[in-house]
Amino acid sequence: MFSLSEPPFFARLREARRVLVAGAGGGFDVYAGLPLALALRAAGKEVHLANLSFADLYGLDLDSWVEQDVAAVRPDTPLRGDYFPERALARWLRSQGLPDTVYAFPLTGVETLRAAYRALLAHLGGVDAIVLVDGGTDILMRGDEHGLGTPEEDMASLGAVSGLAEVPHRLVACLGFGVDAYHGVNHALVLENLAALDRAGGYLGAFSLPRESPEGAAYLDAVAHAQDCHTSRPSIVQGSVSAALRGDFGDVRFTERTRDSELFVNPLMALYFCVDLPALARANLYLERLEGTVLMRQISTVIAGFRDEVPRQRPPRAFPH
Repeated sequence: MFSLSEPPFFARLREARRVLVAGAGGGFDVYAGLPLALALRAAGKEVHLANLSFADLYGLDLDSWVEQDVAAVRPDTPLRGDYFPERALARWLRSQGLPDTVYAFPLTGVETLRAAYRALLAHLGGVDAIVLVDGGTDILMRGDEHGLGTPEEDMASLGAVSGLAEVPHRLVACLGFGVDAYHGVNHALVLENLAALDRAGGYLGAFSLPRESPEGAAYLDAVAHAQDCHTSRPSIVQGSVSAALRGDFGDVRFTERTRDSELFVNPLMALYFCVDLPALARANLYLERLEGTVLMRQISTVIAGFRDEVPRQRPPRAFPH
């Protein structure tokens, strides 16, 4: 049973002692999990951070790899190029006196990524829970919507973790409601999907990230640090959420990357929407087809093939008010 005084997300994790919080969609997604990780750590849990990475991990030296397809990124980890969100986060964590290793997975298919997750869990000595975090909400798309956003990385992570039945608690948390509109996601359909998950018992509610909470303040500081470390490619998603958290509204300008877009920053972006991961996996209409994939391009091919078979896509809907 859940109560009003404790969000179902945290109630589900009440008995967990060791938790892995992992970015599902690559890039800066792991930053969306930072407030959750800090809150769980404050509750006395051992928390580890991981991310599906867009960085050139294969340029790392051998000492950075703790298992096959699992890199341990630390503040001093070298890499070719200037794009490395995992290292930026590790450096911020060290500046706060926090454990400063961020594990990173290369972009692979479901079968390979699941093996990497299992290797990481063995390296950590096991966990009681995995929380997949999405910056945005396109991980909630089931496949028959007019627009899916950028599903490949999210589906690799969802498919990989859905097969880890040995982990007692597997959850998904989305931060940044609305940002995926710029990738074709219709958020009325996101709400429709959440309602369907609720009917199936898989919706774990929503809650705000308060700006003046320790976790909110830390998130704002960490994102600002990340933006300073990536001046040529700052995160639009985390920048939008940060702006919403500060109370900004509308077409907010925080990077030249959005100069040709009209943003709609608003308080809903600072809400976490949480669901049970196995329930989300069951609701997806094509996830089973991704079993056996080893390359990201195979996931793209499978999704495209499924979309060609859909007799009718659910059309975009306008909010009625």
